[in-house]
Amino acid sequence: MLTPTFYISRDSGGSLVEQIVNAVANRIDDKLLRTGARMPSIRQFADEQEVSRFTVVEAYDRLVAKGYLESRRGAGFFVRERASMINSIPNTLQVVPASQQLDVVWLVRNMFRQLPPQKMPGSGVLPHDWLDGELVANGLRAISRLNQNLLLHYGTQQGFLPLRQQLQLKLAEFEIAAAPEQIVMTSGVTQALDLVAREFTQPGDTIFVDDPAWFLMFGSFAILGTKVIGIPRLHDGPDVAKLAELAALHKPKLYIINSVLHNPTSTSLSAAKAFQVLKAAEEHDFMIVEDDVYCDMHPGPAVQAATRIAALDQLHRVIYLGGFSKTLAANLRVGFIATSPELAVRLADRKMLSTLTTTEIGERVVYKILSEGHYRKHVDRIRVKLDGVRDNITKRLEQQGMKVDYRTPAGMFLWTETGCDTNKLTEKAMEQGYLLAPGSLFSPNQLPSTKMRINIAAMSDPGVWEFLKREIV
Repeated sequence: MLTPTFYISRDSGGSLVEQIVNAVANRIDDKLLRTGARMPSIRQFADEQEVSRFTVVEAYDRLVAKGYLESRRGAGFFVRERASMINSIPNTLQVVPASQQLDVVWLVRNMFRQLPPQKMPGSGVLPHDWLDGELVANGLRAISRLNQNLLLHYGTQQGFLPLRQQLQLKLAEFEIAAAPEQIVMTSGVTQALDLVAREFTQPGDTIFVDDPAWFLMFGSFAILGTKVIGIPRLHDGPDVAKLAELAALHKPKLYIINSVLHNPTSTSLSAAKAFQVLKAAEEHDFMIVEDDVYCDMHPGPAVQAATRIAALDQLHRVIYLGGFSKTLAANLRVGFIATSPELAVRLADRKMLSTLTTTEIGERVVYKILSEGHYRKHVDRIRVKLDGVRDNITKRLEQQGMKVDYRTPAGMFLWTETGCDTNKLTEKAMEQGYLLAPGSLFSPNQLPSTKMRINIAAMSDPGVWEFLKREIV
């Protein structure tokens, strides 16, 4: 009999039955529970997880109904053979291979698992207890008291106007002049990147990204048929000599860059590098897409030098992206594009043709939080908490033989050198219920790497430290 490790939380939003069903199904999908393996008895499972037997009975029954388990009278519950079910899928659909290759899709899928946040140091978001759920809930309650008809219609083409007016004030603080008609609301920065890429590229075109960089872009751009090339990221921005060399060779249409609190290194762009990047874009005729989703975690230039290219260019050759998924709630999916008036109209039209409007309810919630002054205090608290753990976690990692490439004074990530293959390290960690983020996924070439991204807000579980101490030698 196989007795797997499960993580059941009484504080999460899901019921205990749902958590058990999802945990077992995920382990079967990832081949951590093999076909034919016998599940713990109902009594044993209930005792080990400290839940009622009725809860386990219902969970097992649901797993049988979903085709994950089979019940053998008098013998118990066993993992069901799923090959026959997969083979029954029509040939028009792409079947996921049995071997779970460690790639971008793998990491994204596992980031949505119902693991406790402290067991996910590879996650790209803050744990729930670092955010302010009551702040978002108050916003939702206020919206629910509005005239109900306001909640039933589509939003407007470019997004909720009062929020765009509020964003005009926010961007002015960064010395970026953008009228409301230059701002297009999106479903997070993810949709913003997709809209811009579709507007400017055709299959076969080249897009530049930082190397390392946010991994989700690589798969998204590949689906469009574009070629993704990485520009080495240094402590103060990209390698501008390499940028100019590759731009002359490949003639890119776009360069996607984090100027402030780069993911995954938490470095920021110096004024000199910002000017050089803009100069290269003008010389080689490509657009710069400045992803500034971590902007509100930055403490200001007195602590860490940081220059936004959009402030130099004023939205002529630079398209500026922002959002609130990292600081308020990922589930709000409120992002935005700031660009020239002409391009804003084209992008809004493209958004309408693909997804109609964005959700005005979420935009109204964000507007309420921003306009009433609560947001500034909230992000101040986040920065203080990050500052309170950064140095200690850096020291502990280095004591365990890891090296932090850039000791930055801000941000939620550390880019670390482990001295071992982090793909293998990640696979071992997942077997024990921990999610890591291997360095291979942050490079367009996806080659094996000894680097790893650490989310300093998700390093409170002693088991994570015990695992790293045991595995990194």
